[in-house]
Amino acid sequence: MEEYFDSRLADFALTAMFSFLIGLEIKTYRLRFHPTDQEHTFGSARTYTFLGILGYLCWLLGIAPYLVAMAGVTLLFALFYVQQLSKGRPSILFYLAALLVYTFGPLSERFAIWLPSLVFVLMIFLLNAKPRLQALSKSLNATELETVGKMVLLSAVILPLLPHQRIGTFLPLSPFELWSAVVIVSSISYGGYLAQKYIFRQRGYLIAGLIGGLYSSTATTVVLSRKAAEIGNRRLMTGAIVAASAMMYLRLIVIALIFTPEVARALLLPFMLFALAAFAIAAPYALRQSGETVKVEESVDRNPLELGTAFLFAVLFVVMMAATQLVTAHFGTGGLQLLSFAVGFTDIDPFVLSLLTGHEALKTPVIVSSVMIAAGSNNLLKAIYAVWFGGFAAGRIAALWLLLLGMSTVGVAFII
Repeated sequence: MEEYFDSRLADFALTAMFSFLIGLEIKTYRLRFHPTDQEHTFGSARTYTFLGILGYLCWLLGIAPYLVAMAGVTLLFALFYVQQLSKGRPSILFYLAALLVYTFGPLSERFAIWLPSLVFVLMIFLLNAKPRLQALSKSLNATELETVGKMVLLSAVILPLLPHQRIGTFLPLSPFELWSAVVIVSSISYGGYLAQKYIFRQRGYLIAGLIGGLYSSTATTVVLSRKAAEIGNRRLMTGAIVAASAMMYLRLIVIALIFTPEVARALLLPFMLFALAAFAIAAPYALRQSGETVKVEESVDRNPLELGTAFLFAVLFVVMMAATQLVTAHFGTGGLQLLSFAVGFTDIDPFVLSLLTGHEALKTPVIVSSVMIAAGSNNLLKAIYAVWFGGFAAGRIAALWLLLLGMSTVGVAFII
C-alpha cells in the first residue's frame, strides 16, 4: 500500500512539474515571437499547471470524467480560437500544447518515466525551433518530399510483398533481398545527400569533401575539381578531394558491416589505416583554407531516393551480380580480380553489394581482396578526374595522392 501511494505521489509530482515548465516555455515563446501581443496565447503557466493536474485527477476517476474534461477544455479553446480567427491568427499550436499537457497525467501513471519525459523534451525543442523549422520548410523541395514518400511506399508497403524465392543460378538473390539491399545503400547515400544540401549549405572545402564523400566521393571529386579550375587554388582542392576518398573507405566499411560482418571485420584494419592516411594527407591542405565556401547548389547530385536513380542502381546491381557469377565460373579468382579493377572505373557500390549479398561460394578473403581492388581502382579514376576537370596545374597534386592511395590499396589487396 505504501509503495502504491509513493508511486501515485511521484506521478502527480512529475505531472505538475512538467505542466508548469511547459507553461513557462509557452510564456517564453510568446515573449520571444509575439512580444507586442500579450493576448496571443491560451492561458498562463498556472493555467497549464492546473490543466496537467486536472488531467491526472480526471484520469484517476475514470475514462468518462477524463473525456468530459477534455471536451470542456476543447470548448474553451474553440471560443478562444474564434476570437483569434477574427484577428487573422489561425494557429492551433497552443491547443495542441494544452492537449499534450493534459495527457501528462495518464502518461505518467500508465507508462515508464521515459515516455512523458520524451514528450516534454520534444515539446520544449519544437517550441524553441520555430525559426529553424521555418527556414527548413522554405528550403525543402516539394519534389524531394514526394520522392521520399514514393520510396517509403515501395519499401514499407511493397517490399514485404516481394517473393523470397531466388531468381536463378546466375542471380542467387530473391527480389525481396535485392530491393532491401538497394533501399539500405540508397538510404546511406541519402543521409549524406541531406547533410550536403540542407545542413552544410555554405561550408568550407574540407566539410564539402567529408560530407560529399559520404554520398559519392567520385561526384565530389568532379565538383571540387571544377571549382578548383575556377579559383585556381590547388591546396584547397587537394585537401577536400583526398578527404572525400577517406570517407569512401569508411562508407564501404559500414556497407560491409550491414550485409556481411565477417567481410567488414577483415576490411576494418586496412580501410581504417587508408582512411587515417588520407585524413592525414588532407589536413595540412584543407585546414589552411582562406574562408572561401562552396555553395550547396554546386555540389549536390541527384537525390539517391529518386525512383529512376534507385531502379538504375537495382539494374546495375543485377548486372554486376550476373557478371560476377559468370566471370567467377569461367575465369576463377583471377578473372574476378580483373573485373574488380575494371569496375573501379565505374560506380563501385553495385559491384560491392553484389559481392556482399549474392556469392555464398566465394571465400571471405576473395571478397575482401575484390572490394579493395575496386576501391583502389576507383581512386585511380578520381585521379584522372582531378586532372581532367581541374586542369593539370590545379589537379596534379590531388591526382598524385589519389594515385598513391589507389595503387597502395590495390597492392595490399594482393598481399592479404
